[in-house]
Amino acid sequence: MGWPPGVASPRIDLHAHSTASDGTDTPAGLVTAAAAAGVDVLAITDHDTTAGWSAAAEALPPGMSLVRGAEFSCVSGPGRAERDVSIHLLGYLFDPEHEAIVAEQSRLRGERVRRLRKITEKMAADGFPVDVETVFAMVPDGASAGRPHLARALVAAGVVASVDEAFSALLHNGSPYYVPKADTPAVTAIEMVRAAGGVVVFAHPLARRRGRVVEPSVIVELAAAGLGGVEVDHPDHAADDRALLRGLAADLDLVVTGSSDYHGTNKTTPLAAETTAPEAFDELVSRAVGVDVLAG
Repeated sequence: MGWPPGVASPRIDLHAHSTASDGTDTPAGLVTAAAAAGVDVLAITDHDTTAGWSAAAEALPPGMSLVRGAEFSCVSGPGRAERDVSIHLLGYLFDPEHEAIVAEQSRLRGERVRRLRKITEKMAADGFPVDVETVFAMVPDGASAGRPHLARALVAAGVVASVDEAFSALLHNGSPYYVPKADTPAVTAIEMVRAAGGVVVFAHPLARRRGRVVEPSVIVELAAAGLGGVEVDHPDHAADDRALLRGLAADLDLVVTGSSDYHGTNKTTPLAAETTAPEAFDELVSRAVGVDVLAG
């Protein structure tokens, strides 16, 4: 796309969250924060919802562009229990009213509510000063619920000092309080987003500190199924893993993206901590036909 006069090297951040899921900035506040951080192109990618799209678009200032997207909760593949890993896929520029998208995002949000309730009940039964009513009071109306809301309740109760500590000590995937949810098979999610005119990028595929990660062969399989890109430059990726992913992307014709995965005060990573190259962004946009990039 053409860049505004004077923008020689635009700052493009393609992964950020608002209060529509587990961020702490409202959608409008997210756009305002991105503008203040010098971001030229921002993607709003809340978990399993497009609820923040309209408010973010209304807040878009002149000279800034908005990519509408979502982060989908997925499992790497069906029928391979020993290989299956919980993963996230970023869908960009898809039709939010596509029937399959609407139905699956609704189901996933229901799974999030069920899981958050069960985790909270397990922790309360062990004596932690949390309860379902208090935790769900942390979830804004219409937002996609998640463990960060419980983490904030634990901070408010004085159990931990930060959301990061809540996850590292109590809410990680290996915790005795962990409860799985029925996520979308990755191939199904890719097919669904593409049918809605969007393009799909594998979010932080080798973020090892979060738990198990996929084998490179899974990325090969997803590329064959229509995966469009891979998030290489991410705060949770080590240098060796970035090199590995860059090589895979070159071999598989996947677009390489970089993103902050910003969550406001729920995480310490600032907007534009990692960014996407303009030519990579242009290629990503060329692969989508669902909705346009919005220009302020």
